[in-house]
Amino acid sequence: MSTIIAGSRAAALARVFRVVAIAEACSWIGLLVGMAFKYLVVFEDVGVRVFGPIHGALFVAYVVVALVTARVFRWSATTTLLALAASIPPAATIWFERRAVRRGELGSAAA
Repeated sequence: MSTIIAGSRAAALARVFRVVAIAEACSWIGLLVGMAFKYLVVFEDVGVRVFGPIHGALFVAYVVVALVTARVFRWSATTTLLALAASIPPAATIWFERRAVRRGELGSAAA
């Protein structure tokens, strides 16, 4: 019974990781669009004021969820560092999430 519960919790964590990775990437793109409008189009910073805090919160959430996921799924140090590094370039968290699924690093339930 406890294996089933542990398995369902791991599957739930894999889903949370996926959602946060996608949300962080979308907020990054939103922030870049906001910056483009601020500096190139309308010279208003409303996009940055909206997407800046959203992206900041999702960035922190991604880092925390990535560290928890790394511990639960027993990722290597290299995989964990790659997950954390993926939070820096725009939309790289989606690439890392797909890589992790492809390699089975999020368990079989994530596939």
